[in-house]
Amino acid sequence: MTALILASGVGSRMGALTAQRPKCMTPLPDGETIISRQLRQLTAAGISRIVITTGALAGVLKDYVVSLNTGAEIVFVHNPDYESTNYIYSMYLAAEELTGDILLMHGDLVFEDAVLDIVLKSETSAMAVSTTLPLPEKDFKAVIIDGMITAVGIQFTENAAAAQPLYRLTDADRKTWFSQIEACCRSKDPEKLRCYAENALNEVSGSCCIRLADFTGLLCSEIDNAEDLARVSAELEVLKSRSVYICFSADVIHSGHISMIQKAASLGRLTVGIMTDEAVTAYKHFPLVPYEERARLFSNITGVEKVVPQSTLSYRDNLEELKPDIVVHGDDWRAGFQKPVRDEVISVLDSFGGRLVEFPYSAEPHIFAAERNMRAALALPDYRRGILRKLLDTRHRITAIEAHSGLTGLIAENARVYENGSVRQFDAMWISSLCDSTSRGKPDIELVDMTARMRTVNEIMEVTTKPIIFDGDTGGLTEHFVYTVRTLERTGVSMVIIEDKTGLKKNSLFGTEVEQTQADTEAFCQKITAGKNALKTDGLMICARIESLILGKGMDDALSRAKAYTAAGADAIMIHSRSSSPDEVLSFARLFRETDSFTPLVCVPTSYSSVTEEELYDAGINIVIYANQLTRSAFPAMQRTAESILRSHSAGECESMCMPFREIIRLIPEE
Repeated sequence: MTALILASGVGSRMGALTAQRPKCMTPLPDGETIISRQLRQLTAAGISRIVITTGALAGVLKDYVVSLNTGAEIVFVHNPDYESTNYIYSMYLAAEELTGDILLMHGDLVFEDAVLDIVLKSETSAMAVSTTLPLPEKDFKAVIIDGMITAVGIQFTENAAAAQPLYRLTDADRKTWFSQIEACCRSKDPEKLRCYAENALNEVSGSCCIRLADFTGLLCSEIDNAEDLARVSAELEVLKSRSVYICFSADVIHSGHISMIQKAASLGRLTVGIMTDEAVTAYKHFPLVPYEERARLFSNITGVEKVVPQSTLSYRDNLEELKPDIVVHGDDWRAGFQKPVRDEVISVLDSFGGRLVEFPYSAEPHIFAAERNMRAALALPDYRRGILRKLLDTRHRITAIEAHSGLTGLIAENARVYENGSVRQFDAMWISSLCDSTSRGKPDIELVDMTARMRTVNEIMEVTTKPIIFDGDTGGLTEHFVYTVRTLERTGVSMVIIEDKTGLKKNSLFGTEVEQTQADTEAFCQKITAGKNALKTDGLMICARIESLILGKGMDDALSRAKAYTAAGADAIMIHSRSSSPDEVLSFARLFRETDSFTPLVCVPTSYSSVTEEELYDAGINIVIYANQLTRSAFPAMQRTAESILRSHSAGECESMCMPFREIIRLIPEE
């Protein structure tokens, strides 16, 4: 893209300030001039070719611009008739230097970087317009109909908004406008040579597609006289004290983050909020890089004045404490699960007069590649294996749901609900022997061998990133359990849960209705110890599941076994119950916590499903597993669908019960 700066005016209203230099060389605060500021902003935006029209004191301007060493290709086009013509004639003379899309601006225009970014990011031609400023008396106003600019001039008032001469023009619109400019200038009509170029634009506006680029709340102003200079200089000074807030989770810092920081820093003094590990985990995944390291990385980026923690997805607490003038974010949160967060940010900002500035979300291929690489890293066994332990250390409260296939794994991975300023999701997946057997149409008696069970694990791991808790049934013989542990560890499983029963497995939900034998405490402890000794890392956790309450052995037996299993090396204790009331599980948890405040407790609220997670957590439970709900809800739905087709002799009746396949496919990652 080429930029065209119109700097051929005399600037007579500036008085002595333009006696020895062109108006665009008028000094601004911090040692810049209008033109040097413009050139700096253009080159920072990636524009490397700039055409400047000159008039009075052309040699002074040319020497000055060359001395700036901007690194851009600068082309000067002189208007020898600058005293008798307006900039329409300068544009006519510069036309042959312009190709493709261009950026057009007046040489006396001072604007913030954010304004330039808004104009440049427009997908169509655009003009800088403020929809909230009062209409100026003698400056440009744009007539806006359905978001399109239909006329520009100083005389308009109806359907008009304050406008500034900063345009992005597509190749087609540039050609249309400049063709009319050429017609005006070749007519040699003195009136047309002294009019605004916008007069020519108005004659062909119906053939152009120019939209407004709203710079509401940002600085964008021409300097026509000493009063304008004083006002703009004062606004530039105010910008130095303006406070800006932006928040990142950012496991991996890429160029998109740096670009966003640069834009935010250009708006004022920048504070960066970094989401804590717990906050990131609550709506995304356990971060690859811990909070402390991420905070250090961001604090060393140029433009960042301060880094603070943000402990939730909601911005409210930080905004109410910091009261920033501006919050910066990408425009990707206008829809989707973050939209309620955005709505809350706008509401909080309104309460103290702050405002939200959104920049287009970067969709560059290398950024998507970085995110894919990060997802791949999350799925690697060496990283994934230890996530559950890290989650317990960070949050102490974990929810897991069963998965028995790649698709149910994706459901568990992607299910999210926005609630009270945060996003709720499942932290882990439970691979149940019951559901694994059921999905194969086989009884839950350890009939499905470990090879088949591991196939399920691998199918789920291939398409997900969250930690996996594996139902190890009884663990089998101690000698066999050792090899199971090594396989699970190598695969990247985070926890294996084994139950203290022996003999042919019968599902615990049958309780004493079928013959079930509880393992000898000492023998089960030996199995736990053998499994722990087989581990090569500390990532895989071994959890001992206690069946005492299921088998009617009582609370004392359950507590005694819990103490013994923990002493044998169990990383966690699962207490199981088939009672419809949670009372005995809650009682066990409270009694266990009287002597052990550290070991994680696990429960499966299947039979006592009315209990809330909060009640369980308050009693001392750490991991809540929803062990079979996806299976139990899916099969009745499939049965109803099959019966519906049989009854109606077609699939039409059951369509309302079926999810469109394109929505199912959206769950499946492309890679």
